[in-house]
Amino acid sequence: MDTIVICSGGLDSVSLAHKVAAEQNLKGLLSFDYGQRHSKELEFAAACATRLGVAHSIIDIRAIGAALGGSALTDDIAVPDGHYAEETMKVTIVPNRNAIMLTIAFGMAAAQKADAVATAVHGGDHFIYPDCRPGFIEAFQAMQDQALDGYADIRLYTPYVTGSKADIVTDGAAHGTPFAQTWSCYKGGAHHCGRCGTCVERREAFHLAGVIDPTQYDDPAFWLTALAEREE
Repeated sequence: MDTIVICSGGLDSVSLAHKVAAEQNLKGLLSFDYGQRHSKELEFAAACATRLGVAHSIIDIRAIGAALGGSALTDDIAVPDGHYAEETMKVTIVPNRNAIMLTIAFGMAAAQKADAVATAVHGGDHFIYPDCRPGFIEAFQAMQDQALDGYADIRLYTPYVTGSKADIVTDGAAHGTPFAQTWSCYKGGAHHCGRCGTCVERREAFHLAGVIDPTQYDDPAFWLTALAEREE
């Protein structure tokens, strides 16, 4: 399939880009600037496109992001430290973010005669983000089948939707993903903070996958504290 990958520059989407490049025809990478405070992730998406030799489009939807305020990803709200848990990470929800991005991506895919749009939603996101769940993926596909009926037949490719972040690390390693060239931290500092939910989840995923984590963290041992507190 000629596939466009939605790539934020994070571990999940960059791993997906490498997977698609190895197994399908990677048509290009698509990123979104929605006013995220960790916008440096877009630099890692651009580097991924260069590495894989494909086009990279960045769609500016900052005006839309500003209208969806109230998230720690876009507003002056502290990004919580600790394990990736519902009670803390709900503050990072940007309502309808995936639905908006996927709608734009499907329109571009239809215009460019692509066969599929790929996104790296995974099982670890299900309990926090409703637009990462299998039910949403199925419903979105059904909606697009109607929206593009008679014009294009675009598939939504989500190979990680029932897997874990550790599964993504395993798959990424199998496809030669340069994990050091990915960005996860929601705080957007010089290095990964090592303390926010995404950093803890990232560090734990490498541990569970048995893959060496090349990431530079400001607090590389905090994930152990976060795990211990979760288990209490």
